[in-house]
Amino acid sequence: MPITCETLDDTARVGIDGELTIYTVAELASVLLPQMGVAPRLELDLSQVTEMDGAGLQLLAVIQREAGIAGTALSVTGQSQAVTQALELCRNAAL
Repeated sequence: MPITCETLDDTARVGIDGELTIYTVAELASVLLPQMGVAPRLELDLSQVTEMDGAGLQLLAVIQREAGIAGTALSVTGQSQAVTQALELCRNAAL
């Protein structure tokens, strides 16, 4: 699964292309978590995510928590249909 990482000025930009599932979260975590604190801002592009499950949601929660601990401002710059559907499922399950 391709992951792009670049740092420009005060922003680290990371893009995920492919699955955000139980099969890929370990690899993704090993790339994403070290990005905390590299720059004051982290932009996470999820526009090319093709599939997302509960493990992917957990990884996003961990990234959000770790960004807060590191003082890194986190923003999501894109959401694919798979990401949107997974987040909607969580919102509906909270009812």
